This record gives sequence, structure tokens and C-alpha cells, in this order.
Amino acid sequence: MRQIFLDTETTGFNANVAQNPDRMVEIGCVELVNRKLTGNNLHFYLNPDRDSAEGALRLHGLPTEFLSDKPKFAAIAQQLIDYVAGAEVIAHNAPFDLSFLDAALVRAGHKPFKKYVDTVTDTLVMAKEMFPGKRNSLDALCDRLEVDNSGRTLHGALLDAELLADVYINMTRGQDALLMDVGSANEDGVKVVQIDLSSFVLPVVAANAQELTAHEEVLDQIDKSSGGKTLWRKQA
Repeated sequence: MRQIFLDTETTGFNANVAQNPDRMVEIGCVELVNRKLTGNNLHFYLNPDRDSAEGALRLHGLPTEFLSDKPKFAAIAQQLIDYVAGAEVIAHNAPFDLSFLDAALVRAGHKPFKKYVDTVTDTLVMAKEMFPGKRNSLDALCDRLEVDNSGRTLHGALLDAELLADVYINMTRGQDALLMDVGSANEDGVKVVQIDLSSFVLPVVAANAQELTAHEEVLDQIDKSSGGKTLWRKQA
């Protein structure tokens, strides 16, 4: 499975306004294949042809002067499309990034972003389901999942994509618990054998009469101590 963790930095927060829309100033992508980082990353600084809003500049710290000699999005669009083609793309607050990517792609004569990828996964939605009622910013998730983000003094697309990959791996750590690798491929050509434990049929051992009686006695004691208010007795 090929997954791409993607983040963008922008001049502001409005990609779709009619006059002088905000644009991307940085795109960072990190590749994960079979839950392993490959190092095959993609990173661009972009000339947005406009200044960043003050609030956005405080976040990413990329002044107009630094970006003035960088390529415009149209010049790198095809390289980005080729890189993400067919992959699952994972982003934090994905609708924000997609709004900028879609606007930039359409301006450059391409299709919207989702037309080129398999699926888009939003880790913010995942985090809200896993940690309801808690802060689920990238920094908060790094703290909660013990991902080192000490180098994140400013927002940076590539750094944030790398942090997001680590966060995602921690959030989904139990998903492969039923797969066991026996051995590993090495320079001697040893074949990797993967055992899918989910295919095993485990025996179900039913309680005997003595165990059932003991269980009922425990339930009776709990019911008595609660003054007959146990829900399972009422439902029965």
C-alpha cells in the first residue's frame, strides 16, 4: 500500500475568493509504503505572486522576498500529479489543503486533485473519532502520541508531513495486529512468509452447568446489593 502524507503552507485561508485568492507557498509530501517511510519525499517552495497575510506569515515564516525566485505552481503541477498518482493521500484537515490544490490545479489547466489519487484520508476526522472532546491539532496529537515535535518552531509543509506520518503510524498501530511476519527478506534472498492469523478458527468453550450456576449466584448478589435495580434483571 502506497500512502502519501501531504501538507501545504499558504498566503492565507481563502483559496476560492473571486479577487486575489490566497495561494500555496509550500507543499510537502512524505511517502509511506507498507507502513514504512521510504525517504522518497517531494518538497516545493512556490512563488504565489502575492504577499502572505500577516497571520499566515507568522505561521510559516516565508517572506515574499524568499519566495520571489521560486517556481510557480503551474511549473511543478505535473510533477506533483505524477508523484501522488494512485496513492492514498493523508492530510490533517484535508479540506483546507484540497481547496488550495484544486484551485491551483484548475488554474493550471488540470483536473481537481482527487481525480489523480485513490482516496484522501483526513487525520483530523480520525482524531476526533479516537479522542472526542480533546484538542486534536497536530501539536496536540504529537504530545498525546509521544511524537517528538521539538523542532517545530514554525509551520513547515515537509516537517509537518513527516510529523503527520509518525502520528498516523501511532494512531493506527493496532490495525496490523492480526498479521505476523515470519522472517524477513534479506540479501541472501530469504523469502518473507506472512501469516494471517485472522484465518484461524478459534474454538469456543462453553461454560458448564457448575460455572453457569456460580455465575448466576454472583449476579443475584449484585442484584440484591443494588436493591433490585440491576438493568439485566429488568430487561430479562
